Amino acid sequence: MKFRPCIDIHNGKVKQIVGGSLKDEADSARDNFVSELCADYYAKIYKKYGLNGGHVIILNPKQSEYYDEDIRQAKLALSSFSGGLQIGGGITADNAKNFIEMGADKVIVTSYVFKDGKINYDNLERLFASVGKDKLVLDLSCRKQYDSYYIVTDRWQNFTEVKVDESTLDMLSEYCSEFLIHAVDVEGKAQGIEEELADLLGGWARIPITYAGGVGSFEDLKKLKKLGRDRLDVTIGSALDIFGGDMPFEEVIKMCKQ
Repeated sequence: MKFRPCIDIHNGKVKQIVGGSLKDEADSARDNFVSELCADYYAKIYKKYGLNGGHVIILNPKQSEYYDEDIRQAKLALSSFSGGLQIGGGITADNAKNFIEMGADKVIVTSYVFKDGKINYDNLERLFASVGKDKLVLDLSCRKQYDSYYIVTDRWQNFTEVKVDESTLDMLSEYCSEFLIHAVDVEGKAQGIEEELADLLGGWARIPITYAGGVGSFEDLKKLKKLGRDRLDVTIGSALDIFGGDMPFEEVIKMCKQ
């Protein structure tokens, strides 16, 4: 298990939020932590510890008044750890290369690929042609509905009809090098992982998968390692001491390496 750190940017600030609370209307979200430090501060920490493959996520839509400041913060992070971080939020086939040139190792995409509740294969093919499989991460962040997990889009606000199951993972893995999967209903709550989802992903794991959502203690981390067969990578946000939580950053790194 690798620890994949994160830098979430909302309203021009590095934040940790309750995932399910994010709304485009009035750029609102329920905050767990708002940093007074810029994104490059965190990128430099991650570089110091050799934590490649973390993700920078821009949480405001392009039409937001805060979007330009979000991009400025993202540039600070990417330039401070060039080639060490992935970036997501508003990525399309038209701008994906720009973010790679900005210093991102890979781009992370959800809403551009999952349009009107379905997989938009035209957009997926355009992305694939633009940056290639090795530079593409698909974000399959999901919520449970009708006893199954379904991909959610538009900053986790809208359900699609696409299930997260083995057939979906098999098909989409032909286009990307990794998956990033937030368990949205527990994201930012630090009250336990989505065990059923972790078990599903750990049973597949044919390409790297980063699980995010609900880790709030070292017991949660041990449970994820077990359910994921030690085949899933993990990101932890609100629970980390560098984001105001109780889990010491260095101890998390050590445990993930064990």
